[in-house]
Amino acid sequence: MTVFLAWTSEPPEDLEGPWQEARPIAPGLLLLESSESLSVVYHALKWALPQDAALIVSLVPHTPKSRGMAPGSTSWLRERTEPPSSD
Repeated sequence: MTVFLAWTSEPPEDLEGPWQEARPIAPGLLLLESSESLSVVYHALKWALPQDAALIVSLVPHTPKSRGMAPGSTSWLRERTEPPSSD
């Protein structure tokens, strides 16, 4: 499974898509867990948004640093991503 982070300027009409879980973590921010490609996830989310809504989707291969997200977000990410390398 791959974790994706998506930002949208408008909330999706529904969160049905090619993902096992969609987790809103802050206004406009979603975590998505999917076995599909970035392109498939992006287009499914795009089609769930109003026509003029802004959207960006990115892979999350490593556990990011975060603060102020919805309760449980950090634990959810740690369970699904690799710790960052210590450079």
